[in-house]
Amino acid sequence: MSASPSSSAQAAREAIAARLGGLRREAELTGHELALRCGWSPAKSSRIERARTPASDADIRAWCAACGAEGEVADLVAANRQADQMYVHWQKLHRHGMRRAQEEVVPLFQRTRHFRAYCSNVVPGMLQTEAYAAALLSTIAAFQGTPDDSEAAASSRIERSRVLHEGDHRFALLLEEAVLRYRIADAAVMAGQLGYLLAVMALPNVSLGVIPFTAPRRVWPLEAFYLFDDRQSTVELLTAAVNVTAPTEIATYAKAFAELSGIAVYGTAARALISDAITALD
Repeated sequence: MSASPSSSAQAAREAIAARLGGLRREAELTGHELALRCGWSPAKSSRIERARTPASDADIRAWCAACGAEGEVADLVAANRQADQMYVHWQKLHRHGMRRAQEEVVPLFQRTRHFRAYCSNVVPGMLQTEAYAAALLSTIAAFQGTPDDSEAAASSRIERSRVLHEGDHRFALLLEEAVLRYRIADAAVMAGQLGYLLAVMALPNVSLGVIPFTAPRRVWPLEAFYLFDDRQSTVELLTAAVNVTAPTEIATYAKAFAELSGIAVYGTAARALISDAITALD
């Protein structure tokens, strides 16, 4: 794995900063001269060029205009927005509540044909019952200090999960056994959630594996991540969602998923672990 899950975003910002620096040098401007043309302090232009401060779209337009490189604006602005989407803080994403965040990923879910998900902390969103999702999302809102629209957000989460039953989609899903035991909600809700996992396992397009506590570890427990075909991996951190699009990093997550799949149990053995977790609720 890379040293930091945000490495793709930082690399993208550094590439943009390097291109801006190249435009300045091609225009034969010093950093001080560019700052004067843009109406900035020299410190601001220096921070942007060293990728210490992310450039805004307006900063890019001003920079290109100062360098006589207006033709570069569209590509640089597009690259800049992509970098911003790579590392999205949950508090920013949830600032108006969580329902919108559920709805925004519907197009991604609809166009993905092969889903792979590994979760070490909670049941994957696409397998959550509405009651489990509401309890989890309410806890998240309280922790983040963002608006609590958990009931509406849970309903939207269930709606986006229709891809389990509609269209040509395949799902390979892995859970650590601990996920079955964490009391995200009360016993009744947990029983319903675990029972739903047993039902989902019967779907022909779903492979659900559980990694037992006792499994010899070839890969240590990781942060939750989702693979959407081979185009994107979304990694869930405490403070942010990291959207990885670099092919080499996606390949690393795919490798980790394959290794974790090898230590999981399926079918009867997985059902036994889920049933044991249900029994333990009594």
